[in-house]
Amino acid sequence: MKTRAWKVFWRLGLCGILSMAAPSDLRQAEAAERYIEGIGIETSSSYKIKVNAPGTAVYMDRTVHSPKVAEAVLGKTYKASSYEMEWVLIEDENIKGYLKVDDRVTLLETACEEMNPRAFLRSNVVEYALEFVGKPYVWGGEDPHTGVDCSGFTAYVMKHVAGVPLTHASWIQAAEGRAVQSPRPGDLVFYSNGSRINHVAIYIGNGQIVHASSRKTGIRVSAWNRRTPVKIVDVLS
Repeated sequence: MKTRAWKVFWRLGLCGILSMAAPSDLRQAEAAERYIEGIGIETSSSYKIKVNAPGTAVYMDRTVHSPKVAEAVLGKTYKASSYEMEWVLIEDENIKGYLKVDDRVTLLETACEEMNPRAFLRSNVVEYALEFVGKPYVWGGEDPHTGVDCSGFTAYVMKHVAGVPLTHASWIQAAEGRAVQSPRPGDLVFYSNGSRINHVAIYIGNGQIVHASSRKTGIRVSAWNRRTPVKIVDVLS
């Protein structure tokens, strides 16, 4: 699979590669693109507190009625271990206790964005699968570049992105992972004809799937509940 520039910049670029899709599919895929740009990005915050007034009390618990354990040093910045209900827990070599956030202190927040590796794999699966929107449906086909059916499509994408081998049959694929209640991007969604599973798609997020739909439509993006799903399977965890 070719190297993609978005791996450097932590974003996905799909617009150019979807030019063969039908207009409605293109609009849906562009919406999916905007959604999956954020997949795998986790934002966390850390806090520091700067003391602006002398005699600022540090308490044993989150109340001014608890025992005073120390006084914070004027002008010093402390790392906050936790922040809850206007109280911060500060710890250093000399002090451990709670400071009340008021006009005597300044709370400093630092936001940090990190990539979750497993979610990154899921976004990679979604991005790669969307490259084939507009390609033909071929019964028994195993390569979406030339034509593929539903289970051939899911098997091809999972093998080439995640190294996950799947059987070329939707009803068998339904047993080749872990059943889950709610889909996440990259999960497989299965549908039935009333008596057995006969179709599989890849969930891409935002209530949508990408799948090799039919000879008439080829590989396309659809609403995930266009038919009633009968099973959701995680093959990536």
